[in-house]
Amino acid sequence: MTRTLYLNGAWLPESEAKVSVFDRGFLMADGIYEVTCVLDGKLVDYAGHAARLQRSAQELGMALPLTEAELLAVHREIVARNALDQGLIYLQLTRGVAERDFVYPPAGTPPTLVMFTQAKNVLENAAAEAGIRVALLPDLRWGRRDIKTVQLLYPCMAKMEAKARGADDAWLVEDGFVTEGSAATSHIVTAEGVLVTRDLSHALLPGITRASVLELAAAHDVRVEERAFTPDEARAAREAFITSATNFVVPVVAIDGATVGDGKPGALTRDLRRFYIETRRASAI
Repeated sequence: MTRTLYLNGAWLPESEAKVSVFDRGFLMADGIYEVTCVLDGKLVDYAGHAARLQRSAQELGMALPLTEAELLAVHREIVARNALDQGLIYLQLTRGVAERDFVYPPAGTPPTLVMFTQAKNVLENAAAEAGIRVALLPDLRWGRRDIKTVQLLYPCMAKMEAKARGADDAWLVEDGFVTEGSAATSHIVTAEGVLVTRDLSHALLPGITRASVLELAAAHDVRVEERAFTPDEARAAREAFITSATNFVVPVVAIDGATVGDGKPGALTRDLRRFYIETRRASAI
């Protein structure tokens, strides 16, 4: 079935949705994006994703062309128009169409807002059952990783390098500490059962699923420490896992070839995945 896309206020078949070659997102990577999971035709953790989108826009001096209510309505409408039961909504906002120049276009230049859906069985994830292997690579991204920009070339390169090394994904390392994965938040569980994840800063994206999982961990009396951790700590951990919007919670069973724990998804990781799916499925809108 041909998808229906949203582009600057219009609903179009994907074959008719076109963006100018002069769009700054295309020419300058001058844009931000957000991904919201859809489960049972409803939006998961939507409030967090909408708030992060607003923050990213504010940090870059962009303005969303929709009000909060309109943005929610468009999200629901695109789900309905595409009869999406499970999957994701991708939203991208750029500074709009202008002559190529490092200087921002004049005030009042209309932004470009595009949204599309992508069907995905988010509940049945083979990686959640078997776990993934990660390779450690240097973090060579720009300094404002807390803004969810479309500058994704290095994460793509890192993921490809990880795959070339026989791993499934990359964990990025800067100044001797793990920052995050190529497209997910990194977590470890120490031998004492403490859940450790990096504290928020410009060094990493404030993950929406991360926040939900930390909330769930605390609610189930799991001790949480938000701090940087080293690759050696990660290799010595009892468990490790990643979190992201459409993968939820996925165990990491090997880091740079070293087995994590017993090489199988850990009990806390499995519990957190179950808690996340149960609670967020119930609260989806």
